[in-house]
Amino acid sequence: MRNDPNLTQSSNEPKQEAPTLSLSLGGGPGEIKEVVKAKNFKETLIRLIKYLKPNYPMLLFMMLIAAIGAWFAIWVPDILKKVTNTLVESIQFFKDIKPISDGGNGQLYSYIAPILIVSASLYVLNALFQFLAGMIAAIQAQSVVRRMRANVKDKLDKVALSYFDCTTVGEVLSRFTIDIEMVSLTLQECLNQIISGVMIVVGVFVMMVRIDWLLALIALVSLPALLIVSLLIVKKSQIEFSKQQKKIGELNGHIEEMYTGHNIVKLYNYEEKSIEKYEVINSELRKATRRSQFLAGIILPSIKFINNLTYVSMCIGGGFRAGSGVITIGDIQAMLSYTKQFAQPIESISNIANTIQSAIAAAERVFQIFDLQEMTPEGEKSIDIDNVKGRVTMKNIKFSYVKDMPLITDLSLDVKEGESIAIVGPTGAGKTTLVNLLMRFYEVDSGEILIDDINMKDYSRKDLRSLYGMVLQDTWLFSGTIAENISYGRPKATRDEIIAAAKEAYAHNFIMSLEDGYETILKEDAANISAGQKQLLTIARAILKQPKIIILDEATSSVDTMTEKYIQSAMLAMMEGRTSFVIAHRLSTIRSANVILVMNQGDVIEKGNHDALIAKQGFYYDLYNSQFAGEEDDMFDVSSSQNVCPINETQS
Repeated sequence: MRNDPNLTQSSNEPKQEAPTLSLSLGGGPGEIKEVVKAKNFKETLIRLIKYLKPNYPMLLFMMLIAAIGAWFAIWVPDILKKVTNTLVESIQFFKDIKPISDGGNGQLYSYIAPILIVSASLYVLNALFQFLAGMIAAIQAQSVVRRMRANVKDKLDKVALSYFDCTTVGEVLSRFTIDIEMVSLTLQECLNQIISGVMIVVGVFVMMVRIDWLLALIALVSLPALLIVSLLIVKKSQIEFSKQQKKIGELNGHIEEMYTGHNIVKLYNYEEKSIEKYEVINSELRKATRRSQFLAGIILPSIKFINNLTYVSMCIGGGFRAGSGVITIGDIQAMLSYTKQFAQPIESISNIANTIQSAIAAAERVFQIFDLQEMTPEGEKSIDIDNVKGRVTMKNIKFSYVKDMPLITDLSLDVKEGESIAIVGPTGAGKTTLVNLLMRFYEVDSGEILIDDINMKDYSRKDLRSLYGMVLQDTWLFSGTIAENISYGRPKATRDEIIAAAKEAYAHNFIMSLEDGYETILKEDAANISAGQKQLLTIARAILKQPKIIILDEATSSVDTMTEKYIQSAMLAMMEGRTSFVIAHRLSTIRSANVILVMNQGDVIEKGNHDALIAKQGFYYDLYNSQFAGEEDDMFDVSSSQNVCPINETQS
């Protein structure tokens, strides 16, 4: 579903906040991160594993490659111990070794050289296999990202508009970017590290047991100590870093607020109070920063302290075992090398534990998109657009954005083809809601809406919306040429048709005054043209589409008085012979409408042309007189508007 952001503007800010998945606050082995945890970690993990099913073959192959690569590195110390033992034996029997000229040392080197070559080859193979595993992980991660983004996009095309009313653009975009990228990062880096780390821990322990089971137990005892210390410090650090980030946010918000409104601050002599508040927040931030940095600073020394204790214990124990003739000097060297390899994966896994938690939380947020309720099924009846007359009939419409809070209770309306219907009323009366229902952005609770006596639910949404042309109060233009923006509704329109539409909308002259004319590139938010010129382009876009039904929402609000007169003339010409709905805030613009609907609290309370409604001296009469007499809008009962998300009335 294409959602034109101009149609509705939520009067309420969504309650959901954009995510902060993993804020790095350090680097290296002592890194601490503020972590967003999944609400249902186990369920989300299982669901993510199932989602990866199409990638199982390559992921399993990647795991095998990573495991083999890790084994090459594990094998090397066991081989190098032979070199050490040989050198020790050569020193012990030094007197019996012949000079080099006699070939004694040559025999020693001929024995050592192949071992060194094999060891170097194993390290090369380890690097190649790890590189290959990393490449496979990266490719599969991008494959998952591409599939996940496609699935999110397909789902968002099918969800109800109410989701977008309650969710910020940043929140939606974060699912495409931050959340999915976090899942990708975990697959690309963490999975490879976990497989290699587990393989190294298991493989190293097996090799250590082969050499000496007693020394292997010393290394094994250090494992829970490392995990306990890491988890305790990291958990405490996360709490302190969360406090620190909260205070940073408060401080930045205060600074931004004071500098943004610096004129008001000076006007009301608020400088001293502002500084006092700054000092209080800054003092609290300083305390939180000291605690968090202290904890972040001790995690690496704590891990290294335990590793060093294990290393010293291994040296002492190895010395006694070697002195007893149980093991050799080469065995001690291998055990010390394995001790370092044994501790390294523990550090790595403790570091990526936070990343994994954040990734599962990100996956949970993506899966929340997959679980959103979809719109009602599409109709299957095709529309012959050329034969549509444009008659619109509403029968006993009931509608509410929020259950048990009805907005439209019983609306019936019959608009003949070619009629111009103006809709007026206070904010929250249901004017834009009526347009939303016509466009089938929302489904009615009961009743039916007919187009040429056929229920609109029988049509596909694409065919139904092809009947409409819209000019909204808030313009929306995309980055591209002016010609592309005008032809948005008719991409295959010729240049002559585009120019003709621009002339009808009185936009041609200002377009030609630009350096590149119709090929002028509009920047982000069309910032290189004025607000009035933006509106002229949206009017030209609607004219070019040649719709059967036209919806205007205060289309001339952004132009000056002189231009407004020309645009109104163009609008009248465009509306001639077509059914049109005009949401009006300035009542002077709708005096010529065939029928004026006065809405309040979701229902049509008055109906007729301008003269008849003035003669009636009812709600419209008071509204019209108050607007032109400059009186306050006492009848605009703001409390009657449904100020509950996702109600989305255009503000007058």
